Amino acid sequence: MTKPMFTAMAAGIALMAAMPAIAQQGGSTVTTATTAGPILSFSVSQEVRSRPDQATVGAGVTTTAPTAVEAMRANAAAMDKLIAAAKARGIKAEDIQTSGINLSPQYDYSNRSDGQPPRFLGYQVSNSVRATTPKIDDIGPLLDALVAAGGTNVDGPWFGMKDPDAQLVGARGAAIKEAEAKAADYARLAGFRGAELVAIGEGSFGGPQPPMPMVRMQAMDAAAKATPVEPGQVANTLTLSFQYRLVR
Repeated sequence: MTKPMFTAMAAGIALMAAMPAIAQQGGSTVTTATTAGPILSFSVSQEVRSRPDQATVGAGVTTTAPTAVEAMRANAAAMDKLIAAAKARGIKAEDIQTSGINLSPQYDYSNRSDGQPPRFLGYQVSNSVRATTPKIDDIGPLLDALVAAGGTNVDGPWFGMKDPDAQLVGARGAAIKEAEAKAADYARLAGFRGAELVAIGEGSFGGPQPPMPMVRMQAMDAAAKATPVEPGQVANTLTLSFQYRLVR
């Protein structure tokens, strides 16, 4: 073995010996060699479930015409009726937002022999809006009203909380108590007298439920039963990350 190679190996061994040892258990990390004592790092999560206090629904209209201008004009007229229907159900103007407008040419590719171009059919316009309301019990009648006003594309509803952070007030205290107990348990198991809190970090997850697949609905008799909608509960999860120093 050459002298340069032996020197490099010796330096590597010395560096490894100087590095702090790390012990991992169940997603928690204990640094076992620090000047002021080992550092314990872990996270605690608390989930809060409650009835939603607002919901968002999407609705739109698709129109087709020989020219792009005609398709846009027809769609605009249909969307005016749709928006008017939402406002008639008590939805405020500021809670109605356009979510997408699409204009595209349409072609017929069927029965085309080799070398023949597709047959042009016209232009199609799709326009949709999303409406948010605190009237959870009115979601079914709202959907029915949108369809009766000419809506051909309906998606949602998405349920959520207007102030999701308010759900987490009690969860923070519970998470901190759980963290204190967990840190004390680690300290005891590792042979230390106790644990001192060094740092806390917060991250929360929650809000509206993921979008549901878009569905097509047919206009229904006004006297028919309203579309049933069950809001259930929405979950909001609070995650706190902790660092404790183990002390002897």
